[in-house]
Amino acid sequence: MSENTVSKILETIFKLWSCESNIEISLEANPTSVEAKKFKAFKKSGVNRLSLGVQALNDKDLKRLGRLHTVNEARSSFDIAASTFDRVSFDLIYGRQNQTLTNWENELLEALNMAVGHLSLYQLTIEDNTRFGELLTKGKLLGLPDTNTAADFFNLTQQICQSKNLHPYEISNYSQKGEECQHNLTYWRGGSFIGVGPGAHGRVEIDNKRYLTETSSNPELWLRQVQQKKFNQFSFEQISKTEQAEEYLIMGLRLKEGIDLSHYSNLTKCTLPKHKLDQLLLDGLIKIENYKLKTTDSGRLLTNYVIKELLC
Repeated sequence: MSENTVSKILETIFKLWSCESNIEISLEANPTSVEAKKFKAFKKSGVNRLSLGVQALNDKDLKRLGRLHTVNEARSSFDIAASTFDRVSFDLIYGRQNQTLTNWENELLEALNMAVGHLSLYQLTIEDNTRFGELLTKGKLLGLPDTNTAADFFNLTQQICQSKNLHPYEISNYSQKGEECQHNLTYWRGGSFIGVGPGAHGRVEIDNKRYLTETSSNPELWLRQVQQKKFNQFSFEQISKTEQAEEYLIMGLRLKEGIDLSHYSNLTKCTLPKHKLDQLLLDGLIKIENYKLKTTDSGRLLTNYVIKELLC
C-alpha cells in the first residue's frame, strides 16, 4: 500500500467519524527495506502503532515460511520502526519444522532484547487449502512437534515472556501493562468494528440489533461492486442473541480476563450448563471469580476443548 493510500484512508475516516484524541491507529507492515522507507510517511499520516510481520529470526525458516525478507532486513526494519513510532509490535511463529525448545528460547530472548512492548507469538497451525496443508496431506511436511512438545513450546513461551514483564493478555499476544492492542481487544470482548476492503468482516450495532458484515474476498470483484455502488451484494445479516453469546464465549475465553457471565446470560436469557461448569472446575481448567469465567494456566492449553464443552 502506498503512503498516499494510507493518508487518504485516514483522512476519509476522520471526515466520517469523530475520533478520540488518543485513538490507536495501527498498521501492519512487512519488514523489508522497501516498506521501511515508508515509515516516516505513515507516521505523518497519523499512524501511531506499527506491527511487523517478522515471523522468524532464522533465514532458513523464513524461506520455508514463504517470507520475502531476511533476518537482517527484519532487524533493520525494526530499528527504523522503533525510532519512528512510540509503539511497535512484531509477530513470530514457533513450533516450526525441526525447531527445538532451545532454538526457540534463544530466538525469543533475542526478540525480547529488541525491547518491544508487545509481541504476537503464534504456534504454527496447518490450514487446509494451503501449501503446508497439501504437503502435510502428502506426508511431506516433516519435523513438526507432537502434541506434548507443542504444549512444551507454549509453556516455555509463557514462562519467558512473563519473566521479561510481558503478560499474556490473550492466548497468542503478550504485552507490557498499557501496551495491549486496542483493536484486538475490541473484537475479543465482543465490541463493534467496521470492516472495509476485500474480504473484510465487521460487527455493527444498529437500533439495539447486531449485524455481521462481509465483503467479497476477490479484490477485483470487490472493486467492481464498489465502483458500481452494488453494496447490496455485500453480506449484511442480523446476528441472533444466541449467536452473539456463542461468539462472545468463543472470542472472550481467549483473553486472560475471560468473559462476564452476567453479559452472557443477558444475551441468551439462560446460563451455561452447570454440570459442564462443575466438571471443568473439578478438572482445574476454568475458574470463576466475581461472575468472571476464565481459563486457568492449564486450561489455556485446552481452550478449544473448554469452549466445545460449554457450547455443547
